[in-house]
Amino acid sequence: MRVYMDNGATTRVTEPVMEAMQPYFCQVFGNPSSVHAYGREARKAVEAARAQVAKAIGADPREIFFTGCGTEADNWAIRGTAYGYAKKGRHIITTNFEHHAVLHTCRQLEKEGFEVTYLPVDADGLVSPGQLEAAIRPDTTLVTIMYANNEIGTIEPIPELAAVAKKHGVVFHTDAVQAIGHVKIDVKAQDIDMLSMSGHKFHAPKGIGVLYKRQGLHVQQLMQGGAQERNQRPGTENLAGIVGIGKAIELATADIDARAAKMRAIRDHMIARILKEIPYVKLNGHPTQRMCGNVNVSFQFIEGESMLLHLDLRGIAASSGSACTSGSLDPSHVLLAIGLPHEIAHGSLRLSLCEENTMEEADYVVDSLVEIVGMLRAMSPLYDDFLKGETTASRCPACPAR
Repeated sequence: MRVYMDNGATTRVTEPVMEAMQPYFCQVFGNPSSVHAYGREARKAVEAARAQVAKAIGADPREIFFTGCGTEADNWAIRGTAYGYAKKGRHIITTNFEHHAVLHTCRQLEKEGFEVTYLPVDADGLVSPGQLEAAIRPDTTLVTIMYANNEIGTIEPIPELAAVAKKHGVVFHTDAVQAIGHVKIDVKAQDIDMLSMSGHKFHAPKGIGVLYKRQGLHVQQLMQGGAQERNQRPGTENLAGIVGIGKAIELATADIDARAAKMRAIRDHMIARILKEIPYVKLNGHPTQRMCGNVNVSFQFIEGESMLLHLDLRGIAASSGSACTSGSLDPSHVLLAIGLPHEIAHGSLRLSLCEENTMEEADYVVDSLVEIVGMLRAMSPLYDDFLKGETTASRCPACPAR
C-alpha cells in the first residue's frame, strides 16, 4: 500500500483542477496584458479566477493580487506595509513560531532598523489577544500572525487578534497558507486586512499564490517592471496557474464542512490509536482547536528522521515538520516555542491529511508506526537506560508513562 500523508507540504493537483487548467496551456495562451483577442480571452480567465478567490474569502475582486507563492505574498505584505507606514512607525508584532517566510522577513527588517516584537505562545501554540494588546505601541504599524500553524496545526483566535489590531489602528496580516480549504474565512467579518495563500496547499499547482490586500492600505510594491496586477505586482501572469487556483479554491470552500468532518474523524481516530497503543508519546498542538487534517506527535527515545525512513520503506509519506526546513538538523523552532526539550522535539512526526485519505490508510499508518517505534526503541540505548531506571528524570513530563 502507498499512503500520502504529507499534504501539509503539498497536495496533488486534482482532476477537476487540471481539466480547468488544460485549455490555458495550448489553446487559450495569450498574454493577458495584450489588447488583441488572444489577450482579451486570457484576461477574461484571469478576472474570473480573481472573482472565484474573492468570493471564497469574502473579499472584493479588486483586493485580490496573484503572486508566485505564499512566501512572496508574505514578503509583500510584511515588507510592503513596513515601508508604506514607516513614517508612522517602525514597530512590527509577530509570534515566535511563524513560518520562516514571516520570521526571516522580520529578521531582515530588523537589520534595516525596524523593531520587531516576537510574542510567545502557550503549550498548545495559542497566542493571547491580551498579550498582543499589551505589546502594541504608538509606533506599531503591523501585526502578522498565522491563521493555522503549519507544523502542529493549532488554529489561532484570528478574529479576536484582528479586533485588537483594529482597535488600535494597526494593520493586521495573517499567513493563511495552511488554513485555506480547511477553515471558513471571511476577511471582512474577521477584520483581516491582508491574507496570504498558496495554491499547492489545496490542490492547485505549485507556483501560484495570492495576497488579499484590503482597499485603502498603503502597501508598497516590492518589484519593479510592468503594469500587471494593477501596477502593483509586475510580471506576466501565470495564466494556467491562476485558473487552477481559482477552480481549486472554489472546490475547497464549496463543501468545506463535509470535507473537514471527514478529515477530523480520521485525524481523531489516528490520534486516539497512537496515544493508546504507543507509550511515551505526546500530542503536539491544541487538542481540539487544530487543523482538521493535522496529527503531530513526539515519540521519546527515537529520532524523527529514522521514523520517516522506515515509513517511506512501507510506502508512507510523512514529515518531521515543515518541508521548507527538512534539510536542517536543528529541532523545529515551533516545537521549541511550545516548550518541548530538544531531545523530544527531535522525535516528532507530522501526518497531514486531505479529504482523499481513508480510514483504511489511517490504520495502516498507525499499525506501521507501532511496529517501527517498537523496533527503533529496541535499538535505542536511551530507551534501554530508561527501562533500567537510569534516566527517569529525562522523560518529558508531558509524555504519559505506561
